[in-house]
Amino acid sequence: MRADLGPIAARAKINLYLHVTGRRDDGFHELDSLFVRVGIADWLWLSHAEADSLEVSGPFAGALATEDAGDNLVMCAVDAVRRKVDHAGAFRVHLEKNLPVASGIGGGSADAAATLKAMARLIGGSEHLDTIAQTLGADVPPCLSEQPILVSGIGEIINTAPQLPEVAMVLVNPGKPLATPQVFGARAGTFTAPDPLAVAPGGFDDLVGELERRSNDLETPACRLEPLIAEVLDALCGQQGIELARMSGSGATCFGLVRTLDQALEAAARLQALHPDWWIVATEMVTKATSLGTDKPINGHP
Repeated sequence: MRADLGPIAARAKINLYLHVTGRRDDGFHELDSLFVRVGIADWLWLSHAEADSLEVSGPFAGALATEDAGDNLVMCAVDAVRRKVDHAGAFRVHLEKNLPVASGIGGGSADAAATLKAMARLIGGSEHLDTIAQTLGADVPPCLSEQPILVSGIGEIINTAPQLPEVAMVLVNPGKPLATPQVFGARAGTFTAPDPLAVAPGGFDDLVGELERRSNDLETPACRLEPLIAEVLDALCGQQGIELARMSGSGATCFGLVRTLDQALEAAARLQALHPDWWIVATEMVTKATSLGTDKPINGHP
């Protein structure tokens, strides 16, 4: 595929924990979360063109088929950078959609963040990306980072997380999209005190222990809205090698932490045989900052 820039990875994000710490007067919720990227990704190609266009392929292209191209976060990102730098040109974008939509792993936000960085390469404006990202959605600013980060506020306060050990995981989505506002609206009870990870875990067991002391506060309301999530969590917990299972973001994707990719692949294969209709992927957590380009680096290694 010929393009001015690409393929560009828009990697899925996983919330290893997610605390809802408060609610602002404007209705937005404040969070405390450990936010990591993983190897599975959407892919983007960008080219100068005579008119703006968005082409979508991949296993989840159908989920975007009824969406007007101008409403897609990718094209919103294109336009936002273009307006910021006063660029008059048009762009053709091809999006390979490998991540399920409305699934708690930031697919649309990751696509938008990758597009922002790519547009800055093509026409400039890199110094404005943080500001632009905040206008596109709460998950877009964190997705500008490829390394593990601690996220607070409504997503706009970002700090580098302590070094994490290399970890594999199994991702499972039962094929049921969940709207984030709906899940937040179903949350009840008190708020959770912030508890950001302050010290680097000594290894896999230490990381699991730190995460067990924390939670995803949206898991319970999401399970009430979509009971299949509880079934996914039970299925992950029942697999050999998976030491911790949890929902990511507002769901419905859940993850299971595993020591090695080989173990994750084996667990994913067993789960797929039991649940052929679920989206199930074995992948690795990105533990170091990675580059934006035509390579596919994981854990800092092309």
